[in-house]
Amino acid sequence: MEFSANQIAQLVGGTVEGDGDVKINSFAKIEEGHPGAISFLANIKYNHFLYTTGSSAVLVKRDFVTEQPVNCTLIRVDDPYATVAHLLAMVQDMMTPKYTGVEQPSFIAEGVEVPDDAYIGAFAYVGRGVQLGKGVKIYPHVYLGDGVKVGDGTVLYSGVKVYHGCRIGARCIIHSGAVIGADGFGFAPVEGGKFDKIPQIGNVDIADDVEIGANTTVDRAMMGSTRIEQGVKLDNLIQIAHNCRIGEWTAMAAQAGVAGSAKVGAHCLVGGQVGIAGHISIGDGVQIAAQSGLQKSIEAGSRIFGTPAMDLRQYGRQAVNIKNLPELYSRVKELEAEISRLKGDISK
Repeated sequence: MEFSANQIAQLVGGTVEGDGDVKINSFAKIEEGHPGAISFLANIKYNHFLYTTGSSAVLVKRDFVTEQPVNCTLIRVDDPYATVAHLLAMVQDMMTPKYTGVEQPSFIAEGVEVPDDAYIGAFAYVGRGVQLGKGVKIYPHVYLGDGVKVGDGTVLYSGVKVYHGCRIGARCIIHSGAVIGADGFGFAPVEGGKFDKIPQIGNVDIADDVEIGANTTVDRAMMGSTRIEQGVKLDNLIQIAHNCRIGEWTAMAAQAGVAGSAKVGAHCLVGGQVGIAGHISIGDGVQIAAQSGLQKSIEAGSRIFGTPAMDLRQYGRQAVNIKNLPELYSRVKELEAEISRLKGDISK
């Protein structure tokens, strides 16, 4: 596929500065640009690459001011990052095969209605009472337990496992190896140092427009539902425990873990390897830096870091002090030696 810079500008509502007829047939990072590629500039740290890039066109902000001549065509838009995401989505849609129908061998329980525009790949298992929305894509080796509901346009990639009774909304994407609805980690200590399993009779309820990464697990509730609200984005290798709630449009990076019954608010940003203790609440709009550990509830709008987690500014001040500890230690030892010397002089 090939488009001119003018055609791309029309698609995204941008304005062209330079050769509008230059042909674009690929994408590239601005520092790795090559002829025929389109790049984007959204971070000032990369500004200098604009003047050396080999890309034929670069998306920049409308008010971006060049400091020296450029060799590429500029396409000025409101938000270069959002614009390149939109273009990538368009290309992906054109390149993605439009599978429909049921491949064999696969198992579909009696009475399950498969919409005409749905796709069920080979070796998939669709249990009794499953409800499939229009346009769903069930890739090979997916398991849908009894009573599962999958909303319109949702895609479940190869190897996804959805246990019985769980609900998945419309336009969701769940990547390979994810497990939805396994038992929550519930055990009661009994005499003799043993454990009795606590039955987990709830389910997982996933709202619309959610994306869940590869090998992420969302456990079913002991009772009621573990809830993933609308628009949540979960990276790969995340653990969401039983009876948790993740608020709408919250994004969580890889290897984060949320313990049982914790509540995470809406529009939160959670860094990689963050640990959230059970039975605490995280307010709306909280930003949590990577590798932080949270043992208590956090107010809305906070920015936190560290283990135990604290306000980001407070953590920054502590980090400076810790960096200076060797020097402070040496100064204290010198002062102690000076005090001892003065004491010795006085005693004489």
